[in-house]
Amino acid sequence: MREIHVIGIGAGDPEQLTLQAVRALRGTDVFFLLDKGEEKSDLTRLRLDILGAHLPEGSYRVVEARDPERDRRAGGTAYSPAVGDWRSARAGIYERMIVEELGDDETGAFLVWGDPALYDSTIGILDEVLARGAVSFAYDVVPGVSSVSALVARHRTGLNRVARPVQITTGRRLAEGFPEGVDDVVVMLDAHQSFRHYADEDIDIYWGAYIGTPDEILVSGPLAEAGPEIERVRAQARERKGWIMDTYLLRRNPGER
Repeated sequence: MREIHVIGIGAGDPEQLTLQAVRALRGTDVFFLLDKGEEKSDLTRLRLDILGAHLPEGSYRVVEARDPERDRRAGGTAYSPAVGDWRSARAGIYERMIVEELGDDETGAFLVWGDPALYDSTIGILDEVLARGAVSFAYDVVPGVSSVSALVARHRTGLNRVARPVQITTGRRLAEGFPEGVDDVVVMLDAHQSFRHYADEDIDIYWGAYIGTPDEILVSGPLAEAGPEIERVRAQARERKGWIMDTYLLRRNPGER
């Protein structure tokens, strides 16, 4: 039976790997990577740097495939079907790599940014591959340091306040309205800086991009003041690198509700 590890590798710093993750790396024969193109080649390099930092050269193989394009123009009711089509396309690529590149007695691994259980599709895609029935394998999941955990650690703050809930959502959802009954909201996957909708409210923001990497950028403060600065440095960073991964925490004064 083939075996596969889904390994959370943290937000980018090779030192964020847990001992369990390092043990899984050392027990892997083949690492599967998806190439996102020249614009995001840094993401592949960071993964290879992590392997180089923890494994002896020549002790493993790396198999790469091109990541399928996702229709990012789809919105409204078309959004979920577009994501579903993209995940199915990925499932086909995963299936091919496992069948062609992983021997019956070998162990493969997918390296997942942050934590595989938080806004990542790898687990669901592997379940889809198994459901197709063309290949069988066993897999386990190694948790990792999420960008959310890394964000609040770098800002030296907590994720929630005493006796209050915290919600994790996306930029698309935040643009539809601030979550009811919640004053601490973590926002991921926000390409349009949806925090701008709340610039007039008494809210603090803790923002970070490329967290855990040498390119890390951190900005925090009252949203009315920090928001324009975030928009400026975010635009500059995206222009310079061609891509950006950022996360932020919005902390609202309860009196604003």
